[in-house]
Amino acid sequence: MEYTIDQLSRFIDHTNLKPYATKEDMLVLCTEAKEYHFKMVAINQVQSQVCHEALADTDINVGAAISFPLGQTSIKAKVAETLDAINNGANEIDYVINLTEVKAKNWDYLKDEMEKIVAVCRQYNVISKVIFENAYLSEDEKITLCHIAKLVKPDFIKTSTGFAPTGATIEDIKLMKEHVGSEVKVKAAGGIRDADTFKKMIASGAERIGTSSGITIIEDLKKEALNGNISI
Repeated sequence: MEYTIDQLSRFIDHTNLKPYATKEDMLVLCTEAKEYHFKMVAINQVQSQVCHEALADTDINVGAAISFPLGQTSIKAKVAETLDAINNGANEIDYVINLTEVKAKNWDYLKDEMEKIVAVCRQYNVISKVIFENAYLSEDEKITLCHIAKLVKPDFIKTSTGFAPTGATIEDIKLMKEHVGSEVKVKAAGGIRDADTFKKMIASGAERIGTSSGITIIEDLKKEALNGNISI
């Protein structure tokens, strides 16, 4: 399939999740997102208002990371954090599942967690993404979470935070897409730093890419584009 450079830019969630990121860093991130027409800026929840104001009157979304990067907060706390982010201008939510409950095979808890956060996002017309953190999961755990997501129907399921020992893999993208089908989209994140990996993730079924290397990726794609297009 052929894509324009702008279409490929719109796959990218332009990311700065550093714990020491300043307001000035956020403003740079937003300026870059506008220049390259990325889909979203992926930021820690506390930066929601700064980025919302910087991206006012654009079509670039503000994506707040919830219970990030560990996921080890209660459902009530995650819902409150989600609401606070939305009230401060976030229009995408990426939350981390409770891995303790995964290891306990407490699937009802994880379904309840997903349902409550997705319901808030739907109420406010906000995109919802569920971060699995696949580095810590068995294949059976990943598949079970996919089946829960297929029932709850968040907008996306996502491979990783980027803070675990490993990030997105082609195998995980294919596995997740196989088990959610067309009903839920898949986001790849973690370790995607070059154009070749970026293209492979899209070819494997990812419909959004989280990366802090978006500028490098797009500049490299521009160099290899024929007649302005890239074939993937």
